[in-house]
Amino acid sequence: MRLATWNINSVRLRMPIVAQFTESHKPDVLCLQETKVEDSKFPLEDIKALGYEHVIFRGMKGYNGVAILSRLPLTDTGSRDWAGKEDCRHVAVDVDGKFELHNFYIPAGGDEPNPEVNEKFDHKLRFLDEMRDWFKSDRKATKPMVLVGDLNIAPLENDVWSHKQLLKVVSHTPIEVEKLTAFQNGLKWVDAVRAQIPEPEKLYSWWSYRSRDWQAANKGRRLDHVWVTAPLAGAVTGVDIVKDARGWEKPSDHVPVIVDFNL
Repeated sequence: MRLATWNINSVRLRMPIVAQFTESHKPDVLCLQETKVEDSKFPLEDIKALGYEHVIFRGMKGYNGVAILSRLPLTDTGSRDWAGKEDCRHVAVDVDGKFELHNFYIPAGGDEPNPEVNEKFDHKLRFLDEMRDWFKSDRKATKPMVLVGDLNIAPLENDVWSHKQLLKVVSHTPIEVEKLTAFQNGLKWVDAVRAQIPEPEKLYSWWSYRSRDWQAANKGRRLDHVWVTAPLAGAVTGVDIVKDARGWEKPSDHVPVIVDFNL
């Protein structure tokens, strides 16, 4: 079984590269973030035409939004709102009775890494705390689960192009890493990608639009993640970060992250 996660940065605008990716890499389940479309305008028929008969999505006009596209049956298991906002950042499903899947789009947090002066950063930190507490109280580490998404944090030194230069940049600050790590440790989530490709190898899934030649500069960050609980850790057979997708026509600034399972 092949699962992929991708911040698509507008699913309607990027349908050509969604089609390109699904044809070339054939994921069984594709989780999208930042779909940027209200539910009434979600391109459901276009998605089904790609072979994904089972689709669950939550969206709003112009911002945020998450979706799960699947060739396997899905059952909604209770999507939630977090940190006091109804902003369509989470959807959860059971995938064909095999595992529970959570798809997240964690807030970016703005530019200033100070919660006292930056409400967006404060919201991000509260979001992470609430996720940690909810999973610890409502789910068990023994339950087969996968958590994916644009978590908007690059936690490890080699998840960014320069650890020293980004320590005060939102997405790699110590407080964000501390809170994400606390959440991860709460249910002993396994970082599926790093389990297969450990440090010190550099890994990125995002390159800014601001860099004219993103490939030459290669100033990336690993913001997109796939975590699994212990019952699934041994089922991971391979991973891939599809860097080439950053160079496709009208690309997202994120690329797909793939994890293969033997279930």
